[in-house]
Amino acid sequence: MLSEGEKIYGVTSLDNLLYVLRNKLSEEIEVFDTDTYSLQHCLTVPKLGNKSDIVACPHNRCAYISDSSHNSIHRLALPYGTSVTNWPVSNEPTRLSVTGSHNILVTCRDVKKIKEFNTNGKLLRQLQLPLDIASPSHTIQLSSGQFVLCHGGPANPVHRVCLVDSEGRVVQSYGGARGSGSRQLHFPCHLAVDRNDFAFVADMHNHRVLLLSPSLSHVHDVVRRRQFDGGLVRLCFDANKRLLCVAFNENRRGRVAVVAV
Repeated sequence: MLSEGEKIYGVTSLDNLLYVLRNKLSEEIEVFDTDTYSLQHCLTVPKLGNKSDIVACPHNRCAYISDSSHNSIHRLALPYGTSVTNWPVSNEPTRLSVTGSHNILVTCRDVKKIKEFNTNGKLLRQLQLPLDIASPSHTIQLSSGQFVLCHGGPANPVHRVCLVDSEGRVVQSYGGARGSGSRQLHFPCHLAVDRNDFAFVADMHNHRVLLLSPSLSHVHDVVRRRQFDGGLVRLCFDANKRLLCVAFNENRRGRVAVVAV
């Protein structure tokens, strides 16, 4: 367990370092050692506004950070943060992921779009999502080329994880009406995927992380309901070590737990 601090808005890892976004308006990123989980130093991203996610790309040796204040993505060279660039998204970016071809997927909740950029910020394609996907939060591309996506915010009655094809059509879904039943979700806000396309889902207000198969059938709960206090907000999966980092916030404070899976 990482030491408690300010609220968390993103967590990702690269090599033996864990990068944590705290304090929505701070320009700093905390860097922890993944063996001892002790704070090593902080990186500074100039002009970073309201941040909502961070993801690392091992191939390009960088991290991407979504900035909802400026509707932009910041690219930070890792591990030292010696080079910082940014580019506009044109819409509000929420959560981020990296594709198998080393591009970055940006989920834009306000316009229900998935945008794919290369590492230099060139827009490669954008996928319009159907009207019944309300408030999409996070999207990850699977090895099949399809996408797994979670959606449903505080004002929406339907909360699901969906399997979406390359045209944006929903192929399969898990969940439905918002709730706490055995097949219900209450604000699924973040995802992580293993090498076999099994999806970990942060079910924020049900205070759990569940594991879904590639066809979106429930396997088991990785983090049981109320195992950790507070809402679960971000996930980061280390495939080599089979470790899942689970970030959760409670009463304006945030912590990261590391769970062996």
